[in-house]
Order: sequence, then structure tokens, then C-alpha cells
Amino acid sequence: MKALTFTLLAALLTSAGAYTVQKGDTLYSLARAHNLKVEDLRRLNNLTSDNLVIGQQLRFSASEPLAPASPASSAPSGFTLTPPPAGSAAAPTTAAPVPVPERPVSLPDKANSVIVKPGSHFAIGGVNVELPSVLSMGDAFVVRLMGEQAQNVVVRFPSELGEDVRQPNEALTPYGAAGVYLVPGRVVLGKTTPVIVELTLGSEVVRGIIPLRPRPGGPVVHLRLAPQVAEKLTDPGKAAEDALVNKAYLSRGLPRWTKPFTAPLSSQPIPGSFGQSRTYTPGSPVVYHYGADYLAKSGTPIHAINDGTVVIAGNYPTRGNFVMLDHGGGVTSLYFHQSRLLVKVGQQVKRGDVIGLVGSTGIAEGAHLHLEVRVRGEATQPAEWFNRLWP
Repeated sequence: MKALTFTLLAALLTSAGAYTVQKGDTLYSLARAHNLKVEDLRRLNNLTSDNLVIGQQLRFSASEPLAPASPASSAPSGFTLTPPPAGSAAAPTTAAPVPVPERPVSLPDKANSVIVKPGSHFAIGGVNVELPSVLSMGDAFVVRLMGEQAQNVVVRFPSELGEDVRQPNEALTPYGAAGVYLVPGRVVLGKTTPVIVELTLGSEVVRGIIPLRPRPGGPVVHLRLAPQVAEKLTDPGKAAEDALVNKAYLSRGLPRWTKPFTAPLSSQPIPGSFGQSRTYTPGSPVVYHYGADYLAKSGTPIHAINDGTVVIAGNYPTRGNFVMLDHGGGVTSLYFHQSRLLVKVGQQVKRGDVIGLVGSTGIAEGAHLHLEVRVRGEATQPAEWFNRLWP
């Protein structure tokens, strides 16, 4: 089984040799082309700057040789550590969080056929459209379509073209029935500009604009990992782990749930843990924390937040023992740091089923659950899903 797992992970890293930077290449365009996050590309190549030079050699997998990065310059991509107690050496400072910079973007020219609709309620070809009136970074949301032709509307988010997201401006088909259809959206952490929604029905193209309200920025939390934990930041297996997860994010399909989402534990998450700005070792970059942390005793049962299929269940360097559920509709939930896994890949689970036990495996220095709820691979605030069918 171990040999099969290794073969599967190796197959995900298909780059054959280093890549030579060409004119016009950017770190963002290369990361997007290889289904990586920019931060992963930086880590794989020990980059300290986003500026590329023509002729520079880059790699896109850990199988290609490169001098290992030092722990001080490494940044995790999505995993967690329970915040230290106030007053400790690693307590938060008052430095301002550093958001992910957005890139300038020119939206595709539609030969002046695009109609920009003001407000959160408008129509296209007899289909009524409802958008959120305002959003904040980290929000999940839905575009609601009502009418006989609602299922034929194609929805895109062209504002994603300037952002560090997976599958930007993807053409999306709505889910629903009886004339009411939905398309889920996400606001990437670090975003500060409005969300642009583009709807196409036949030859008609309409855009709506959703403003963003500022999200109060808390202090940066500077964590100092114990040496045996910090060394996992540069574990050779991390690239394969990330590639496996990124591949799973590409799944779409119909939503599998019919009941509201529910919390994985009876305890409440640590306030402010989702979206928190952190460093993990002295001198490392400030990054966002993509999940919500729940403190709990080791061995506490973890419940599936809704119906889904187990697409990952195993032990990995940074996420530890973790489970990933595919709920359909591009929605996934991830449960890190478990002490014991109680499900297998391919298994169908129901809302509330026990999928594992709380632990402190991977990048963790205390028993807790790190929960992520992602829309097409991008992190959203888990609490916005609970007790609702859609956020």
C-alpha cells in the first residue's frame, strides 16, 4: 500500500527537468499554469523575490534538484499551529498584517457588448439575478439565478484574473432545480477590490459588481516552532502532499448534500483563527491562516460537516493525519492533525459521521482540529457555512 501511495504521489509531480524562464513569464502565470500557489513556487525555488530573470531556472516539483531552503525562509501553505498563549515569547505583536498583493488586470474585451448592471438585483434574458450587496475577504457566497432559462446561464468571475487563485475566471454552470439555480463564489484572502460577476446567456453578457468592505486586520502572530516541528516545513514530501490536495481541488460535480452544514466539534473555534496573519519561523514571510482552529482533547471525535466522499485520508508531513471530503459543487472540507483516521478513500460519509479523532500530528504543537472549507480550492470562513445549505 505504501508503494502504491508513493507511486500515486510521484505521478502528480510530472515536470521533467527545470524550466527556463522566458520573456513575459511571471511567477503568478507560471504557478497558475502548473496548478500551484505562488507561495509553493517560491518555496520550491527558495525565492526571496517575485521578480524573474530571462534564463532563470525554476522547478515545479520537489523531484527536480535544488538546494534546500532554510526553515527561516519557508512558509506553510494552509496548515496550522495552535496560537501561543498571551504573554508567551510567541505572542502577537502589533505589526500590521501583510495582505496578498493583487495584480493589475485588464478584463477581456467583449467588443463593447457587456452591460454593467448596478445594484445586487438585476436581470439577463428574463432570468432574475441576486448578488450579495457587500462582501469581505474570506467570504463564501452564492450567485442566485431565477427563471426558466436560469440553468443555461454561464457564470464567471473575471476579477479573479488579477488574483492568486486556482482556475481564475472559470466558466461555471449553476446548480439547482425548479427555476432556482446557484453558483458558489469565494473572496480570496487578501482581496481588497470589488468582485466582478459576469453572466452570459446566449449572446447577452452582463456584469455585476459586488463591493468589498474592509476587514479589520488583527496583529501578526509570530510563532516559533520547536526544531522537530520546524523541520517539517522543508520536508521533501510536502510538494507531493500539496500536489495531491491541489488535484483534489479540481473536482466539481453536483452538490451531494441536502441538509445544512454542521460544526465538526461541539466546542467553538478559537476567535480570529481563520484569516489570521502569521509567521511560522523567525524571518519567514507573513502568510494567512486558511482554517479555523478548534481546541479539544486528543481523541475527541471529529464529525463530517456534511455529506461527501472521502478523497484523501492519510498521514502527510505538514497536515499530519488528515481527511479531505468532496461535497460536490467545488466545495471541499479538510480536517488536519488527527490522532487517528476512521475513514478510507472512496468512502461515502453522511453529515455528522465520525471521520477521525483530534490529535497533534503534522505542523502542530498541541491537540486541536484545523478545519478548512474551500470553494474551488480557495479558503472560506467555515462559520459562514454552519446551519445553512449555502453561505
